[in-house]
Amino acid sequence: KGRLMLPQVQTIRDILDHNAAAMVVKENQVASALSRLLTPPALVITDSQEFKSVAAVVPKDVPLTSFSIIMARYKGDLLAFARGALAIADLKPGDSVLIAESCSHHPVGDDIGRVKIPRWLQQYTGGALEITHVAGHDFPDDLEHFSLIVQCGSCMHTRRQILERIASAQNRGVPITNYGMAIAFCLGIFERALAPFPQATQFLKEQKFKTR
Repeated sequence: KGRLMLPQVQTIRDILDHNAAAMVVKENQVASALSRLLTPPALVITDSQEFKSVAAVVPKDVPLTSFSIIMARYKGDLLAFARGALAIADLKPGDSVLIAESCSHHPVGDDIGRVKIPRWLQQYTGGALEITHVAGHDFPDDLEHFSLIVQCGSCMHTRRQILERIASAQNRGVPITNYGMAIAFCLGIFERALAPFPQATQFLKEQKFKTR
């Protein structure tokens, strides 16, 4: 409920503009929707929060990614964010993580940036992390003490603004990724989530990356 946000709307609009068909269902209707199709979809795009449940019902030979990962390519640098996600493997309990949201919304009960992503990161690392949140145009200059930066999908920022954040992090030697990539990595479906993007697949191959 309440999850049809700007990235989803932009993606649906783009699908229609390219004369393709968008079939939109809720997370508990994915299996039944797939069973009604005469041919498998060319691509399944999910809200990143539902990665695990959607991946469980979408056949392995059907490409799968998330709106946030699409936004990583559209609004930022896909390979830079992919490289940043690999740093999650090196996180240790007690490390500092910056979570940056582009909009200043009122957090809901189980908010993705303030509750779910910190929980997934801490489950992956096996201990508590020091989490700092910023919102809107706030972005600290003193990034050096962070072990990782996790940027939201950035639908409210321009590509130039996100590229500036990426450059700022890289200049300080701090890995930066985005919501969808961080979630896919923590849930063990990183390779599958990036498979629709040939450049990213080649990057992971060069890194000899294997899901934990």
